[in-house]
Amino acid sequence: MPAKAWSDAVHILVINPNSTASMTAAIGEAARAAAAPGTTITAINPETGPPAIQGPEDGAAALPGLFSLFDREVVGREAYDAAIIACFDDTGLMDLRARSPVPVVGIGEAGYLAAARRGKRFSVVTTLAVSVPILEANIAAYGLDHACARVRASGVPVLALEEDLAAAARIEAEIDTALRDDGCDAIVLGCAGMAQFAEQMQAAHGIPVIDGVAAAVAWCEEAVAVKAEENR
Repeated sequence: MPAKAWSDAVHILVINPNSTASMTAAIGEAARAAAAPGTTITAINPETGPPAIQGPEDGAAALPGLFSLFDREVVGREAYDAAIIACFDDTGLMDLRARSPVPVVGIGEAGYLAAARRGKRFSVVTTLAVSVPILEANIAAYGLDHACARVRASGVPVLALEEDLAAAARIEAEIDTALRDDGCDAIVLGCAGMAQFAEQMQAAHGIPVIDGVAAAVAWCEEAVAVKAEENR
């Protein structure tokens, strides 16, 4: 197969590590809404594994399906220019990055970097308390703990983001608490399923409310552009 020309339109693979297809479809739509003209988004998920990733046990259970899917779709192929791991825990990210022929980013990593690059001190509003230690450890591993005021749990389960009409109000209440108590000037939404709320919450609060899916798309587009420049 001939090498893909870097002048071609950008094609980003978005992998939702959980097995809930409806969430994958919503993540794909959020990614397409954030993408630049000429960027193609393909969103997929493993057929097996946990329906949601909430804590370390779910993350570990998701790895076999995630790794198998990534190896089939990305490793040894030239179909995509970059890949996104669409779980805010950045499930399997470092292992996948080590074996990937293309740039790979997690939506957690991308969200934190987007806030830090704006010079903002941010708080994270995520789903359940079981995820907080994982996110805190990731932030420290990325060297961004100095920029993070706090990681907060809204108490909204991942799958409830699709169907619970009260979810947005509960997340907004946690943002209000963060702005009052944390000394932050940006919010990073700590779940791919929260992407649908970013715009309305940013408008309501008048500060950056960062969706990791959109941030990851921008990261990939920039990474591909840098690689194209290096190959000229």
